[in-house]
This record gives sequence, structure tokens and C-alpha cells, in this order.
Amino acid sequence: MKARVTRRDFITLLGGAVAPTVLRPRAACAQQERRVRRVGLLLAFPDADPEGTERLELFRRGLAGLGWVEGRNLRIDVRWAGAEAERWRSLARELVALTPDVIVTHNFTTTQELRDATTTIPIVFVGLNDPVASGLVSNLARPEANVTGFMQYEYSLAGKWLSLLKDMAPQLVRVALLFPGMQAAAPLYVRAAQNAGARLALRITTAGVRGAAGIEPAIAAMAGSDDGGLLVLPGVFNTLNRATTIELAAKYRVPAIYPGRSFVSDGGLMSYGADARLQYRDGATYVDRILRGAKPAELPVQFATKFELVINLKTARALGLGVSQQLLFVADEVIE
Repeated sequence: MKARVTRRDFITLLGGAVAPTVLRPRAACAQQERRVRRVGLLLAFPDADPEGTERLELFRRGLAGLGWVEGRNLRIDVRWAGAEAERWRSLARELVALTPDVIVTHNFTTTQELRDATTTIPIVFVGLNDPVASGLVSNLARPEANVTGFMQYEYSLAGKWLSLLKDMAPQLVRVALLFPGMQAAAPLYVRAAQNAGARLALRITTAGVRGAAGIEPAIAAMAGSDDGGLLVLPGVFNTLNRATTIELAAKYRVPAIYPGRSFVSDGGLMSYGADARLQYRDGATYVDRILRGAKPAELPVQFATKFELVINLKTARALGLGVSQQLLFVADEVIE
């Protein structure tokens, strides 16, 4: 219970020797808010990419809602790295050299490059796979270093994706996992998928492509009969190449499940996952707390709590798939 302070008590405090102690923190806080703080963003999207631009805007809005406005008390330095892994290291070092108050990123490799470049500047990641299994942090509850943030997926979700795809297309016997060959998280997803595949009577194959040109052969390998499917793993490469993947899945009539809603909005069959864009808004809350004095080690890594199943009925009909009433009932959104 808060102690009751009377008007007489308040006047006594103002006139007493403790008044400077009472007033100093407020003045210091006002001075801190007037100081322009600097935030770096390292985005593995090409400059002006619609998905990356939308995520950046959500991040800006999240900060503005917490009182951080560019041009008044905030400066944001954005580096667009694209999908070229060789640029990630140089841009990570470039951002660190600017000595911002905090750096935000969304990719395992960019986070790792930033962590290697600095042990003092706080780093907040958004939308990553399991950061403990990948070695980015040692403990979810207390990250213990200068890195924390919001994880979107854990590897066991591979089983959920396969189960949903099998519900959509019961005739499936083979499923290929599509990912870039350099994706560090892929082996953990593959292991989880193989374990789930054994339970679901699915034969799991891997399609670790080396570039956009490798997508078509990987999908074509699943065509030729109605027993082949595709699981598109989360990651920047698959997000940037989603239009190609969706078009080829339709061309070869291969049922596919994707890790996020944007794939289905663009014509993909179905998706299950958290909205990566909203994690940028959540990431703004951690940036706010760090700018106000919190340490990354005090901020636990948080896992996405809300997942959604989205189904595109038009695509299902084009593939000759009848969507069961059970799937329609559990779907969070059905696109006609």
C-alpha cells in the first residue's frame, strides 16, 4: 500500500534539505529524454523491399508510441544488407562503428556478426529461430551477454507444419524441405522433420538450394505424381523468393506449406506461424527499455505466443484439393 502524503508533508519536503534529492531524478530523466539516442537496424532485405519496409515502419511506430520520435529524440540508422551474406559482416561492422545505443536485426547470421563485432553495444533480435540451440544465447531467462530479443520459431514446429500439410493433402508420401544451402538452422529443422515424418508415414528429403535458380529443380522433383509436397522453411531467402516459389508450386501442382501469412496472401496454399512483422513492434519495447537503462541480460528472450493457420481456398481448388471441415474450423483465416 502506498503511504499517504498530505499537502503539509509535501510543502515540508520542498522546503527541507531533501528537496534536491527529490527533484534531481526528474530533471535527470527530462535531460535524458531530450538527448538524441541512436538506434541501428541491420535488415537482410534489399533496399525498398515491401516486406522489409513494412517491418521497419512497424518498428518506427512502436518506438513513436513509446515516446521516441525521429528528429526529436531519436535517430535510426538503417542498413539494407539484402540476401547477400558477404555484405552482412561489413554492414554489421559499419553499424558498430557508429556506436549506437542499441542495434536491431532479424537474421541468425546478422545477429552472430553483430555479436562478434561488439560485446558492449546491446543487440535485440526479432523473428529468430531457437537462439539457444543455435548458440546465440546461453539462457532464455537470462541471456547473460549483450544479446536478447524475440524468437519466432522453434525447430519442433517442423512436425506441426508436416501434420497440417498431411491434413490438407492426405495422399502425400514425400515432402521436401526448401531452404538455402547456407542456412545454419536447417539441420535442426531437418532432424525434427525426419522424426515427425516417421510418425506421419512421410519420407523427408532436403532441398538445400544455392540460389534462386535452384528452386525450380527442387520443386519439380516433387512433381509427376500426387504424392509429393513441399515445406518451405522460415528464413530471409525464402521470404525474398516467395513469389518464385509460389508460382512454381502452382506450375508443378505441388502442395506446399509456408511459415507466414504473407506467402498465402501472395497465392500460397497454406501457412502456419507467427507474424514476423508484429515482432518488430514488440522489439521496439525492448529497445525502449534499453534506452531507459535496462541491460540485455535483464530482458529474457521471449517466444511468440500467438500462431495462426491461414488457408487459400482458391489455391486449394486449383490443386484439386478438398479442404476438410476440420481444417476450415481450426483455420484462423481463410482466403477465398
